[in-house]
Amino acid sequence: MLTIQIKLGKILNNEDITKVFGCAPQGGMRRSHKTNTLVLVSDHTKALYEDRWEGPILHYTGMGREGDQTLTSQNLTLAQSNSNGVEVHLFEVFEPQKYVYMGIVELAGKPYQEKQVDTLGQHRQVWVFPLQLKGEKQNVAIPEKWIKTKQELRKKKAKKLNDAELAARAKTIIHHRVKRKITSITYERDPYVSEFAKRWANGVCQLCEKPAPFLNKKGEPHLHTHHIQWLSRGGEDSIANTIALCPNCHDKMHVVDDPTDVEELKKKVQQQINEMKEGEQF
Repeated sequence: MLTIQIKLGKILNNEDITKVFGCAPQGGMRRSHKTNTLVLVSDHTKALYEDRWEGPILHYTGMGREGDQTLTSQNLTLAQSNSNGVEVHLFEVFEPQKYVYMGIVELAGKPYQEKQVDTLGQHRQVWVFPLQLKGEKQNVAIPEKWIKTKQELRKKKAKKLNDAELAARAKTIIHHRVKRKITSITYERDPYVSEFAKRWANGVCQLCEKPAPFLNKKGEPHLHTHHIQWLSRGGEDSIANTIALCPNCHDKMHVVDDPTDVEELKKKVQQQINEMKEGEQF
């Protein structure tokens, strides 16, 4: 089989991808029998699927926008890609119509199922494929502005959700550290988790229990989201590890790091989780 050669980090458009691979010009999983390849597109501008990097592993969500996903069609092709001879190529999208070539990938473990939210806002089972770059290749270094653009887009989408929709998304998210290679190391925060923590706090710092010191230009209480166990120390990006604090208390947690405060925040989060279990809403 002739391996398709593309420079890592090269930006292609849909027409380029179609010509090079002989595949369809749309979709997140594009099978080509002509070149015996499967093109995967992780499009961060659409933000329906929760594709995420955890260290060198990309946890890639399979096909199917509504209802439970099945291990058929291109999901099955990807699941068998370490043995069926199909070469898998990965692109990521941070800006519309700009497909960044990340390289050839292979399964790093068995596909597994987890809960995510579909286009109708309903919980469903999806198939997730742990992928790693093939061979000795390193992750492509990407401009920091792309990460910031991605985060701002997802924050805007999180803001538009009502409380029930936000809770549905936030409850399914249990992320380990999401670290990307840029000029320096950066950790990605999930905006649904962050927005959920702020709404649950309802404008009140969860440590000093005082109202936010001021409102932003949109009239929203100015609170910071804080990971009780820091991401840099292995903490998860989840509602069970995220709380809303005023700027002073946030600084205190990072400067003083008082174990008593840590335990107090853990109790507050547990209270939040108990409330969700009792009422399935805020």
